[in-house]
Amino acid sequence: MFTHHRDREQPIFSTRAHVFQIDPTTKRNWIPASKHAVTVSFFYDANRNVYRIISVGGTKAIINCSVTPSMTFTKTSQKFGQWADTRANTVYGLGFATEQQLHQFSEKFREVKDAARLAREKSQDKELANTALTIAAPQDLSDALQSPPVVNVNGPEDKLYRSQSADITLAAEKERIKKMLSEGSICEMNVEAELFSLQDSNSKLVAALHEANANVEQWKKQLAAYQEETERLRDQVAELEAHGGHGPSDLLKDELTQSLEELEALLKAKDEEIHILQSKKTEYHDIEHERDQTIHRLREMEMRNAELERRVQNSEQSLNNSLDERDRMDTELQRAIEILDIKIFDLNDLRQNLYKLINK
Repeated sequence: MFTHHRDREQPIFSTRAHVFQIDPTTKRNWIPASKHAVTVSFFYDANRNVYRIISVGGTKAIINCSVTPSMTFTKTSQKFGQWADTRANTVYGLGFATEQQLHQFSEKFREVKDAARLAREKSQDKELANTALTIAAPQDLSDALQSPPVVNVNGPEDKLYRSQSADITLAAEKERIKKMLSEGSICEMNVEAELFSLQDSNSKLVAALHEANANVEQWKKQLAAYQEETERLRDQVAELEAHGGHGPSDLLKDELTQSLEELEALLKAKDEEIHILQSKKTEYHDIEHERDQTIHRLREMEMRNAELERRVQNSEQSLNNSLDERDRMDTELQRAIEILDIKIFDLNDLRQNLYKLINK
C-alpha cells in the first residue's frame, strides 16, 4: 500500500536530518529513529489533494505523517525542531546539520500546512454545494419513505410531524465537545514536547557544568602552583638585586623576568576562563528558571484539561437526560396517536350509524 501511494505522489521538497521520536512509554526521552542522517521529504498526492512527510530508513518508513492545518512545527534550538502527530500519537524531532536547513524545513512546513488548509476548505465548499443540490432535487419517494409519522385528524391538510430540532441540537453539542477535547489535547502535547526539549537541554548543561567544575578545581590547583612559582622567582630576583655582582649574570635575570611575565599572562588567561565558567553558571540558572515556568504551564494545562473533562462529563450527562426526555416524549406522542386513532374510529362508526338512522 505504501508503494501504491508513492506512485501517485510527487516530491516537492527534500532535506537530510537525524530523526527522533518521543519514547511512547515515558513521554520524556527522545529515541533515535535512524543511526545516521536520512532524507526527509514532502510529498503531494494530486488525486486526494493530500500532503505527507515521508522518510525511509533502509526498507522501513520511519516517518509517514499526513500534514493537517492543526499541526505546528516548533524550533526548540538552532538546529532542532519538532512537531506532534495526533493521529500516530507521537512527537517527531529532526536534528539538522545547519541552522539554514532548519529554517528551510520550517518555511516549507508552514507553506504545506497553509496549502492543506486551503485544500480542506475547498473540499468542504464542494461538500456543501453537493448537499445543497441534493436537497434541491425532487425527493417525493424519499420523503414518503423517510418522513415522520403523519396522523389525519380533521382532514388531509392537518398533519402532525415529529420535531427534528432536538436531533440538530444534540449533534451540535457533540461536535462542540469533540472540538474542546481536541484543542485541549493538542495544547497539552505541545507543552509536553517543549518540556521534553528543555529537560534534554538541561541534562546536557548539567553534564557540561559538572565537567567545568572539575576543570575549575584542577585550574585552581595549577593557579596555586603558578602563584608559588611566581613568588619564588620574585624572591630570587630580589635576592639577585640585593647581592649585585655576587650572583648570576644579567642574562639569567632577564630569563627570570621573562618567565615571570609568562606566568602572569597565564594567570590572567586562567582568570578569564574562570569568569567564563561563572557566566555559564548564570545561564544554567536561567534555563532552570525557564524549566520551572514550563512545568508550571504544564500543570495549568493539566488543570484545564481536568476542567474540560468535567465539563464534558456534565455535557454527556445533560445529553443523556435530553435523550431520555425525548424518548419519553416519543412514547407519550405514540400513545396520543393511538388514542386519536381509536377516537377517529369511534367517530366514524357513530357517523355511519347516524347516517343509517337518517335514511330509515
